[in-house]
Amino acid sequence: MNLPLLPTTLVGSYPQPGWLIDRDRLTERLPSRVRARDLWRVSPENLTEAWDDATALAVMAQESAGLDIITDGEMRRESYSNRFANALEGLDTDNPGTAIDRTGREVPVPRVVGEISRVRAVEVDTVRVLLRLTEHPVRVTLPGPFTMAQQAQNDYYATEADLALAYAAAVREEVQDLFAVGCDIVQIDEPYVQARPEAAREYAVEAIDAALGGVGGTTALHVCFGYGRHVEDKPGEYDFLAELNSSAVDQISIEAAQPRLDLAQLDLLPDKTVLLGVLDLRDHEVERPEAIAERIVEALDHVPAERLVVAPDCGMKYLPRKVAYDKMAAMAKAARMVRSGL
Repeated sequence: MNLPLLPTTLVGSYPQPGWLIDRDRLTERLPSRVRARDLWRVSPENLTEAWDDATALAVMAQESAGLDIITDGEMRRESYSNRFANALEGLDTDNPGTAIDRTGREVPVPRVVGEISRVRAVEVDTVRVLLRLTEHPVRVTLPGPFTMAQQAQNDYYATEADLALAYAAAVREEVQDLFAVGCDIVQIDEPYVQARPEAAREYAVEAIDAALGGVGGTTALHVCFGYGRHVEDKPGEYDFLAELNSSAVDQISIEAAQPRLDLAQLDLLPDKTVLLGVLDLRDHEVERPEAIAERIVEALDHVPAERLVVAPDCGMKYLPRKVAYDKMAAMAKAARMVRSGL
């Protein structure tokens, strides 16, 4: 990839258009673990075309704002995890189970009743669409195996660790296919390693390595405290971060803006490229580029510019589209400001 120092990218989602999805209902509910087809405003027979059109708009917005690495904005998803997780075999989708969400609420989740397996590619078409739309490097996200295991009711495997490894095998197949069609970076989202650090210490890195070890392309992992829309008070330190330095992942994406993270935490990742969250996505006020630049410069005391990527804290899906665009443009301008001084 031909990238400048301090390249900029989204972590994952970008706001979907209101003509595509019911944004009011999307915002009111927690991220869905099972399918939520009722959110779409387009008829099923026209959805694929609508998703492609929305992806084109998201790509145009990112390029116009000046981002260096382009995503699809997760236009095809009802949530970050449910599209892939519910496409796998081994689930009873007609009779969901329940699990405790990281907010402490009981929510419907996929119920595992047989061997987890991937019977079809889920995001390969997404990469093909991206490659038609942009000449920039492209990245695609998937839910991680540890998080999917935490977001399921296990009625089949002997242990949660066994379930996570089964999910890892499915993720690995998908990742390899994504690289085969030309994806530059594949990211897995693992917010539950922070939400459930005790279980994560037992088997999360093993599952992550089973999914990403030696897959033949640049890999990333996102860990966060939850969407700013749903989580107000966030700690200034991670409970599970240093452990990821020994994993097979190339890049670690963390949120730092909303929680006002102690950036000494970056010292815990001496062998990884760090995607630093510099945009507070709970606050709808657009940050000044100068303020964002100060966050980047502070991070450079802990991570060299060659290992730093500039990004939002998390997915931007809950923001109004204009706010999201303006924040993204301010972030890109801030990175250019800092870059010019290096």
